[in-house]
Amino acid sequence: MGLGRSVRRYEPKGRDDGPVIHALGELAERHPRFGFRKLFVLLLRRAGHPWNHKRVWGVYCAIRLNRRRRFKKRWRPAVPAALLQPIRPGQAWSADFMSDALYDGRASRTFNVIDDYSREALRIEIDVSLTVERIIRVLDQLALVRGHPKRIRVDHGPEFTSAPFCALCESHAVALEHIQPGM
Repeated sequence: MGLGRSVRRYEPKGRDDGPVIHALGELAERHPRFGFRKLFVLLLRRAGHPWNHKRVWGVYCAIRLNRRRRFKKRWRPAVPAALLQPIRPGQAWSADFMSDALYDGRASRTFNVIDDYSREALRIEIDVSLTVERIIRVLDQLALVRGHPKRIRVDHGPEFTSAPFCALCESHAVALEHIQPGM
């Protein structure tokens, strides 16, 4: 009993893919960031080659050009900037958020303000939602008791890059120090 027609696989009859391999390899070396579409349409078709896209795709995959290239996603400076250590209390504060989950599964956030000199937690604000207006109110209350610092070290979160927060810092001559990503 022979194989059914649906099981048989078509094998192409002796076709020479040498010129296609040569042309694709040459173009891929010259333009390493180009994908299949750009190589085929912009370069091979415009050069006048008669090969159809199915044949070129088969060769493209056979010589393993279809592997996804991974590029570095984020640029990081080689030497991180040194952190300035304050010489007296109240000179520099650090502010950041932490999140946790309650017993019933709801998320809660804490806003922490720390004095960089004494490592004292100046304020911890806990709630389910902390808006920019609330953060500004907390910092204003803290400034009434402690005075405004010379600088505040923060990350690049949306609360710290918003216009109201930057305006508050500018109006009180507080320098914003954004930490480097990934630190």
